[in-house]
Amino acid sequence: MHEHYLGLGHVAIYTRDMEESIAFYEKLGGTVKDRDGVPTPEGEKKLALVSFGGITLELVQDPGAMPMEAGNIPHFALLVDDLDAAAAAVRAAGVDTFLTPEKKVLPGLFGGLQNWFFTGPSGEQIELLQML
Repeated sequence: MHEHYLGLGHVAIYTRDMEESIAFYEKLGGTVKDRDGVPTPEGEKKLALVSFGGITLELVQDPGAMPMEAGNIPHFALLVDDLDAAAAAVRAAGVDTFLTPEKKVLPGLFGGLQNWFFTGPSGEQIELLQML
Protein backbone atom coordinates (compact mmCIF):
# COMPACT_ATOMS: atom_id res chain seq x y z
CA MET A 1 0.00 0.00 0.00
CA HIS A 2 2.79 2.47 0.87
CA GLU A 3 4.19 2.32 -2.66
CA HIS A 4 1.35 4.59 -3.81
CA TYR A 5 1.99 7.38 -1.30
CA LEU A 6 3.82 10.44 -2.60
CA GLY A 7 3.63 12.53 0.58
CA LEU A 8 1.32 14.85 2.42
CA GLY A 9 -1.11 16.41 -0.04
CA HIS A 10 -2.44 19.13 2.25
CA VAL A 11 -3.94 19.91 5.61
CA ALA A 12 -7.43 21.43 5.39
CA ILE A 13 -8.30 24.26 7.75
CA TYR A 14 -11.77 25.76 8.18
CA THR A 15 -11.85 29.54 8.18
CA ARG A 16 -14.64 31.97 8.95
CA ASP A 17 -13.06 34.64 6.70
CA MET A 18 -11.03 33.57 3.67
CA GLU A 19 -9.38 36.97 3.08
CA GLU A 20 -8.37 37.32 6.73
CA SER A 21 -6.86 33.82 6.75
CA ILE A 22 -4.97 34.38 3.49
CA ALA A 23 -3.58 37.67 4.83
CA PHE A 24 -2.52 35.92 8.06
CA TYR A 25 -0.61 33.14 6.28
CA GLU A 26 0.93 35.60 3.80
CA LYS A 27 2.20 37.63 6.76
CA LEU A 28 3.89 34.48 7.99
CA GLY A 29 5.53 33.86 4.60
CA GLY A 30 2.84 31.78 2.91
CA THR A 31 2.02 32.05 -0.78
CA VAL A 32 -1.37 31.51 -2.39
CA LYS A 33 -0.97 28.78 -5.00
CA ASP A 34 -4.57 28.62 -6.20
CA ARG A 35 -8.13 29.69 -5.38
CA ASP A 36 -11.32 27.93 -6.36
CA GLY A 37 -14.83 27.16 -5.22
CA VAL A 38 -17.34 24.33 -5.06
CA PRO A 39 -21.08 24.92 -5.36
CA THR A 40 -23.19 23.70 -2.43
CA PRO A 41 -26.91 24.04 -1.70
CA GLU A 42 -26.09 26.89 0.74
CA GLY A 43 -23.86 28.75 -1.75
CA GLU A 44 -20.26 28.56 -2.90
CA LYS A 45 -17.70 26.88 -0.66
CA LYS A 46 -14.53 28.99 -1.05
CA LEU A 47 -11.19 27.19 -1.26
CA ALA A 48 -7.61 28.39 -1.36
CA LEU A 49 -4.31 26.50 -1.45
CA VAL A 50 -1.55 28.24 0.51
CA SER A 51 2.05 27.01 0.41
CA PHE A 52 3.41 27.45 3.92
CA GLY A 53 6.51 26.05 5.59
CA GLY A 54 7.01 23.20 3.13
CA ILE A 55 3.37 22.03 3.27
CA THR A 56 0.17 23.05 1.58
CA LEU A 57 -2.78 24.35 3.57
CA GLU A 58 -6.23 24.13 2.03
CA LEU A 59 -8.28 26.97 3.49
CA VAL A 60 -12.02 26.20 3.44
CA GLN A 61 -14.76 28.78 3.95
CA ASP A 62 -18.14 27.09 3.98
CA PRO A 63 -21.20 29.25 3.22
CA GLY A 64 -23.19 27.48 5.95
CA ALA A 65 -22.45 26.94 9.61
CA MET A 66 -18.80 26.11 10.24
CA PRO A 67 -18.37 22.83 12.15
CA MET A 68 -15.71 24.21 14.52
CA GLU A 69 -16.74 22.48 17.76
CA ALA A 70 -13.87 20.01 17.69
CA GLY A 71 -11.35 22.36 16.07
CA ASN A 72 -10.88 23.74 12.63
CA ILE A 73 -8.85 20.99 10.91
CA PRO A 74 -11.39 18.75 9.14
CA HIS A 75 -9.02 16.35 7.32
CA PHE A 76 -5.55 15.69 6.02
CA ALA A 77 -4.78 14.49 2.50
CA LEU A 78 -2.34 11.82 1.41
CA LEU A 79 -1.06 12.50 -2.10
CA VAL A 80 -1.06 9.27 -4.13
CA ASP A 81 0.09 8.28 -7.60
CA ASP A 82 -2.89 6.02 -8.38
CA LEU A 83 -6.12 6.63 -6.47
CA ASP A 84 -7.80 3.36 -7.46
CA ALA A 85 -4.78 1.24 -6.51
CA ALA A 86 -4.27 3.13 -3.23
CA ALA A 87 -7.95 2.72 -2.28
CA ALA A 88 -7.79 -1.00 -3.13
CA ALA A 89 -4.71 -1.36 -0.94
CA VAL A 90 -6.47 0.43 1.95
CA ARG A 91 -9.42 -1.93 1.58
CA ALA A 92 -7.08 -4.94 1.36
CA ALA A 93 -5.58 -3.83 4.70
CA GLY A 94 -9.05 -4.26 6.22
CA VAL A 95 -10.19 -0.63 6.20
CA ASP A 96 -13.70 -0.20 4.84
CA THR A 97 -14.75 3.18 6.21
CA PHE A 98 -14.94 5.08 2.92
CA LEU A 99 -17.47 7.90 3.17
CA THR A 100 -18.86 7.41 -0.34
CA PRO A 101 -19.28 4.29 -2.47
CA GLU A 102 -17.22 5.83 -5.27
CA LYS A 103 -14.36 8.27 -5.67
CA LYS A 104 -15.04 11.87 -6.71
CA VAL A 105 -13.53 13.14 -9.95
CA LEU A 106 -13.31 16.95 -10.05
CA PRO A 107 -11.63 17.92 -13.34
CA GLY A 108 -12.15 21.66 -12.83
CA LEU A 109 -10.97 21.95 -9.21
CA PHE A 110 -7.39 23.15 -8.71
CA GLY A 111 -6.42 22.00 -12.21
CA GLY A 112 -8.14 18.63 -11.84
CA LEU A 113 -8.15 16.05 -9.10
CA GLN A 114 -9.82 12.91 -7.89
CA ASN A 115 -10.22 11.95 -4.27
CA TRP A 116 -11.78 9.54 -1.83
CA PHE A 117 -12.29 10.07 1.89
CA PHE A 118 -12.29 7.43 4.61
CA THR A 119 -12.18 7.62 8.40
CA GLY A 120 -9.66 6.51 10.96
CA PRO A 121 -10.46 4.82 14.27
CA SER A 122 -11.33 8.06 16.07
CA GLY A 123 -13.43 9.46 13.24
CA GLU A 124 -10.64 11.53 11.69
CA GLN A 125 -11.10 12.01 7.96
CA ILE A 126 -8.28 11.00 5.63
CA GLU A 127 -8.33 11.98 1.97
CA LEU A 128 -6.60 9.96 -0.71
CA LEU A 129 -5.78 12.61 -3.33
CA GLN A 130 -4.54 12.23 -6.90
CA MET A 131 -3.91 15.33 -8.98
CA LEU A 132 -4.91 14.91 -12.63
